[in-house]
Amino acid sequence: MSTPEIHVEVAPELALFVPHTRRGGAHALAVDGVSTLGHVVESLGVPLTEVGALVVDGREVPVSHIPAHGESVSVRPVARPQLVAGAPLRFLLDVHLGTLARRLRLLGVDTAYESTDIGDPALAARSAAEKRVMLSRDRGLLRRRELWAGAFVYSTRPDDQLRDVLDRFTPELRPWTRCTACNGLLKEATKDEVADQLKHGTHRSYDVFAQCRECGRAYWKGAHHEQLEAIVERALAEFTGER
Repeated sequence: MSTPEIHVEVAPELALFVPHTRRGGAHALAVDGVSTLGHVVESLGVPLTEVGALVVDGREVPVSHIPAHGESVSVRPVARPQLVAGAPLRFLLDVHLGTLARRLRLLGVDTAYESTDIGDPALAARSAAEKRVMLSRDRGLLRRRELWAGAFVYSTRPDDQLRDVLDRFTPELRPWTRCTACNGLLKEATKDEVADQLKHGTHRSYDVFAQCRECGRAYWKGAHHEQLEAIVERALAEFTGER
């Protein structure tokens, strides 16, 4: 008896996950009659976090579908904007995405970040415990079943990473409301309240301050403010229509 086969076509948006020989059009793939379609898709290299729909012979099926001989499967990308139900939209980033974490916090997006490598099991457990969307470029991490939700970060460039996350999830932007160091909320502060953190020149030159409610870090419009302002203005213009 011949080995059962299905024909799988992976959407162009997901092509980077599969071998070159399986890109472009439908390709035959042997199946065992036991493994779920979700398992089959992951075996090709595509994290299920990136799959929006699995269509078999014209009808959408769940990842638990057991593919049968002769079926034609279309693997489609996540629709944008992606809705994440069940909790307020917030994120967890792994150790490799520090710049993206700081930029999301700059925009007021609730973003947890692990500055040390605590391991995939601990990251997945935190995602589940705090109901945070795990953002990572680690495909193995995104395949862990205990994740609450996850998304692959496609680019290595912080500008593109930020644009991709904002386009995919459309989080509410509230710039200048979170600490870029710890994610805590900011409050207005007097110069006296933050005086111990100010060098003489800063103490003399600035009068408007904010302070993190969690870690106590002080903020003011210093030398790098124009660069940060540009990031904020660009995000607001592209994703909220504001300027």
